[in-house]
Amino acid sequence: MSISSDSTENPKGNLHGFKTHAKNDILSGFLVFLIALPLCLGISLASGYPAVAGIFTAIIGGLVATFLSDSELTIKGPAAGLIVIALGCVQDFGFTGGVDPAKDFQAYRLALGVGVVAGVYQIILGLFRVGILVKLFPKAAIHGLLASIGIIIIAKQFPVLMGLNPQGAPLELLAGIPSFIMNMNPKAGFIGIIGLALVVGYSYIKNPRFKIIPAPMMMLLITVPMGIFLGIGVEGSYTFNNQIYELGQKFLVNVPGNLLNAVTFPDFSGITTETGIKYTVLFAIIGSLEGILSAKAIDGIDPWGRKTNLDRDLLATGIANTLSAFIGGLPMISEIVRSKANIDNGARTRFANFYHGMFLLICVALIPGVINQIPLAALAALLVVTGFRLASPQEFMSVYREGKDQFIIFVSTILGVLATDLLKGLAIGIGVRIIIHLIRGGSIFTLNAKIIPERDQSVTILLRGSIIFSSW
Repeated sequence: MSISSDSTENPKGNLHGFKTHAKNDILSGFLVFLIALPLCLGISLASGYPAVAGIFTAIIGGLVATFLSDSELTIKGPAAGLIVIALGCVQDFGFTGGVDPAKDFQAYRLALGVGVVAGVYQIILGLFRVGILVKLFPKAAIHGLLASIGIIIIAKQFPVLMGLNPQGAPLELLAGIPSFIMNMNPKAGFIGIIGLALVVGYSYIKNPRFKIIPAPMMMLLITVPMGIFLGIGVEGSYTFNNQIYELGQKFLVNVPGNLLNAVTFPDFSGITTETGIKYTVLFAIIGSLEGILSAKAIDGIDPWGRKTNLDRDLLATGIANTLSAFIGGLPMISEIVRSKANIDNGARTRFANFYHGMFLLICVALIPGVINQIPLAALAALLVVTGFRLASPQEFMSVYREGKDQFIIFVSTILGVLATDLLKGLAIGIGVRIIIHLIRGGSIFTLNAKIIPERDQSVTILLRGSIIFSSW
């Protein structure tokens, strides 16, 4: 249900727009909700947070950020690009992956404290109008960062798709994929494989009548009944090919029956530690970068050519992030996949984001029992596809076509992230960019030029050495 760019109307997210475009925005908000529900749950669990945390994020993003930002078509919510940061944060605070629930809960609360402070940092960045500083980061390094996140998501979620839960570094998990396939839990793995096939195969369906329901929701409509039929959530075990496998609630999503019982307040005792400072910076910088880039990308395909005030949007995101973390939510950004779907579904104003948050609130408040029947393997399949899209061969080819220098920066950032962490990997990518400039004889921080004033109020500029046009 895409919209034509030749429309003479210029919709605005004010009271008039709220009334005039309600039908379009409600419909788009509902369709985006169908996409957002499984993604919010999957991103939460992949991040080491409770499943409901991502729902909190999207609800705050819809009900709060809508009225603070002037971005008309972006959808605010948790993003796959922040999974690695969120998971790293709770792990460094002592997350055990379910072995010790008390430690896991404390790690979660400490991560929420970091999230609140990171949100405050984003508010400050927005107030001081530094959104434009996104241009200081090399494009290839940012793409490399996102691609490395995609690879890590695949490494972490593929075992879950197979019904397993191993721990390890990304490269170790990638090397273990053949073993995961051989040792998968047959029932959970079967659901994961079916979910993966559905999400991938959906993109090849050309008839729009069959695509009224978004792929993530269609995947749930098929895998949830499968899980019930196979007894995935029934505590016990079964034998397959002379091997004994477990089943039980740990293979399903778990959200509280009462939404208020899920509200969790942060613990600020970790914000001054090395871990707290590190992840505050990561959340603030990477979240701001991703959010600004997504908002700019959506502006580029806005049918009415409307432009977002990036500083105001960053301020709005910071306020919403602070509130989200204060009640137990993940960090949020302007999420590009849901925002693109919002445009395709015919949204007119920012109130589509509001309605998407309202539908999520209604869903988790009224039918938590249905949500608790969702197999984790199905959500993992959705995230594996998301990770692949971030690190697809097309992404590598796209950067390669921009030039060998850009490709070197891109690959260096990926390897740096996989070998160290996100912050160091991004620094490695920027460092490689500087080295390339130096090898070519360019001056990084000064311009080798002489300015000669002329009598006719003009100037003559004499340039010396290699002149480089870049983000620096």
